[in-house]
Amino acid sequence: MRTNHALLALSPLGTPTRANGWSASIRARLAACCILAALPAAGSERVSLQRAPEGGIQPQAVVDESGDVHLIYYKGDPGGGDVFYARQSAGGSEFSKPIRVNRQPGSAMAAGSIRGAQLAVGRNKRPHVAWDGLGKGATQVASTEGKTFAPFLYSRLNDAGAAFEPERNLITYASGLDGGGSVAADRLGNVYVAWHASNPGNTNGEAGRSVFIARSSDDGRTFQRETPALNKATGACGCCGMKAFADASGAVYLLYRAASEMVNRGEMLLVSPRPGAEFQIVNAHPWKIAACPMSSAWLSEGNGGALAAWETAGQVYFAAVNAATQQVSPPVAPPGSAKRKHPVAIVNKKGETLVVWTEGTGWAKGGSVVWQLYDAAGTPASENGRADGVPVWSLVTAYARPDQTFVIVY
Repeated sequence: MRTNHALLALSPLGTPTRANGWSASIRARLAACCILAALPAAGSERVSLQRAPEGGIQPQAVVDESGDVHLIYYKGDPGGGDVFYARQSAGGSEFSKPIRVNRQPGSAMAAGSIRGAQLAVGRNKRPHVAWDGLGKGATQVASTEGKTFAPFLYSRLNDAGAAFEPERNLITYASGLDGGGSVAADRLGNVYVAWHASNPGNTNGEAGRSVFIARSSDDGRTFQRETPALNKATGACGCCGMKAFADASGAVYLLYRAASEMVNRGEMLLVSPRPGAEFQIVNAHPWKIAACPMSSAWLSEGNGGALAAWETAGQVYFAAVNAATQQVSPPVAPPGSAKRKHPVAIVNKKGETLVVWTEGTGWAKGGSVVWQLYDAAGTPASENGRADGVPVWSLVTAYARPDQTFVIVY
């Protein structure tokens, strides 16, 4: 059956919208015939593997409160490409026709693996996307000093659910992007866009960098001017990624690699227990290294808080964070050892945790995806595995399905 894809759109609430005179019921039947499948790969009994749609890289998935899966991925030249968004209904197996997120072609970047786009889903299941505007197609921003700097770009799905709004630069003064930026959104309409950059007048290198946040209380329609997340200086590893996340209670988390001195690059976790509350340092996982490891970080919904995952000294770790007490469980590393990077940790409603990471990946080098399942008591299960074929510059993502099985996208 041939369909006119231009007629198909999804609203932020996941219901078909009316376009070009077609009824919602007809459009819903057409949408079922034109969804884009993510090609399956070998997996195991509880864990299945899928390729990112259209041969894309750097997938990121978020499951909303009704079980719909939201996915973004990157396509194009590593130095300047585009970000695409697709959605899968709860319990489904195929993704919708993708929508390009960035209006300015080539404004995103994949090189380095940790400079790409990040995704959050907020009120009314609206997706929010933010990315470092380091791509060759991005327009540089002029500063008041006559210099130019790369923008940090943000967009959200429009009210009709048919397209993403034109991207906006949220940097007003905290410039100096290199590695990570991120976005978080809660169910109350709060959106947080975070990035690390040099403090104004910084002469202390990475030790003089901070994490900055631009806040919105109207679903991303408007943002306040960015402010430092902390008054205390922790520094930030310039070419390392970071992750922001808001859990179901409204608590906000920031996970990034600090750089108080050249060799002190421990992973730092900040938590704000409710909208508007100050951030506090709740965990620091030390790592002494006199180089930038170009690491990524991960946060997702946990049981009563968040689940965090990060890299330290070639190993990956995960821990649970209690939103009410701000207590962090002892970090756990999956069995075995190898050069491990880019961890992801997901928990299902049974309390089982899937930890996924890459091995063999590096600068301009692909590798393998590896995973380990843990039972609700935190014991490693027999369910584990690996698969080759993680593309150059790519990351992996994962999500839990309504039947409590897991899907890895790579």
